[in-house]
Amino acid sequence: MTGSAKDQAQDQTRGDDSDLKGLVEEFSGSNGQYYGLQFTRIGNKSGFTWTFNWAAAIFGPIWFGFRGLWKWGLPFTVLEAFALAQIVRGGWGDLTAEVSQRIAQMELQLKLRRTQLESAIENNSDKVDAYNRNIEGLEEIVRQSQMEFAQIEASRIWVVVFGLALLLLVKIIQGVLANSALEARFSEWLSDRSLKSGISLVRLIMSGLFVFLVYAASAAHFGTGGAIPFLQLFPTDPEIRMGAIKGIEVVFESLNTRGEGFWDGISFSIRSVLDFLEAVFTQTPWIVVSSFIIALTALSAGLRAAIYTSAFLAITGLVGLWVLSMQTLALLGTAALIAIGLGIPLGIFCARHPRAYAIVRPILDFQQTMPAFVYMIPIILFFGAGKPAAVVTCLIFGMPPTVRLTVLGLNGVPESIREAAIAYGASNWYLMTRIDLPLAAPSIRAGMNQTILLSLLTVVVASLIGAKGLGEKVLEALQYADVGQGLLAGFAILFLAMILDRIVQGRRKRV
Repeated sequence: MTGSAKDQAQDQTRGDDSDLKGLVEEFSGSNGQYYGLQFTRIGNKSGFTWTFNWAAAIFGPIWFGFRGLWKWGLPFTVLEAFALAQIVRGGWGDLTAEVSQRIAQMELQLKLRRTQLESAIENNSDKVDAYNRNIEGLEEIVRQSQMEFAQIEASRIWVVVFGLALLLLVKIIQGVLANSALEARFSEWLSDRSLKSGISLVRLIMSGLFVFLVYAASAAHFGTGGAIPFLQLFPTDPEIRMGAIKGIEVVFESLNTRGEGFWDGISFSIRSVLDFLEAVFTQTPWIVVSSFIIALTALSAGLRAAIYTSAFLAITGLVGLWVLSMQTLALLGTAALIAIGLGIPLGIFCARHPRAYAIVRPILDFQQTMPAFVYMIPIILFFGAGKPAAVVTCLIFGMPPTVRLTVLGLNGVPESIREAAIAYGASNWYLMTRIDLPLAAPSIRAGMNQTILLSLLTVVVASLIGAKGLGEKVLEALQYADVGQGLLAGFAILFLAMILDRIVQGRRKRV
């Protein structure tokens, strides 16, 4: 019985080895026996295993691209191209172009000064000594430039040596890392067969063409000292740019003309909310507003946060920035209310409709990456300069975090909890209000917090188009280099941000 069990174990081991060998051959497409031995060696050790792949060392990025390892192939392409550029620069490039141009300019000035000196000597001018000193200085600059020219010419061999040494080092690193990188790819392929594997002529051609293009362009550019205009500057046509500008202007003028009533309606709605909040914050006695803010902070974030809030509000009032701070708070409140009111429903819709989110996501990327100054140009066209335009600027820049984090929070709700609720007969409304939103609440609050803070940051920029408040003081301080006023207004904005952060986030839970 013992012998039979041992034979069965050996048969099973041979079967496992045979299966692994077949998988390696299927994955590699060639040299299956070699890669099987290397993968076994790498897999049997927990640390780094020394191996060397001569094919990867010789062909470099082409081998990595051929194997689908572009996360290694791209940086190795950059390194090899840089090394090749040094070799070409040192061997054939014009390293002394800048120095030669400087010497030529100095010699022209010398010629001019010598002519002036001869004329001054003939006319017994009192500028003879000045011309002599000038000529001596120029001659010294020319001598130093000529010495620099000789030193650069002598250093050519070292530039070539550096390029060769770097290229050799990169080749060694590629050979050492190749098998380990391919083994990691093989492990991923075992669990996901959709990954590229085997030998592909298309991948070989594409990687070869890519590497050849990079190397040829680098060598041609550095070997000729940038003498090929096509490689130096991107080929462009001014008429294309002017045509694009005119086309954009036509589109926005058409939108402004045909949608005048629509833009006026939005502007009126924003101004109504803004005027109401500004009246509440600025015309209500300061002690009422501050007491309300402190009480709200105490209920949300605790007594310590309320004490800090009291100190912040007191400092803001004592330095004479209370009214401006309340105007900023009204502007911020309007933008935040609209952004959150639109962002959370949009985030809920996108979380339940991935295809819609695939369309909305690039728009959110555009909103967050496009500078706020660029937003102002069409916004002023549609809404004119003033507070409604400032609110729209804050809205565009600040809404994306609410949408993104709402989607993230809802997608992070455990599916098992939702399935259990559905099993007990929960409706879609119950799922949303009693399961999804409560569990996603931390993420949604984080999105609201980011929206408020980003809108507050945009307040300073919005002062350029007529927004009042603290941003206007910061802009004035920047124009007149008034350090004191700028810092005071900046600290007031900081205090508002900290107060709103505590109110929205509430108490920090200790882990």
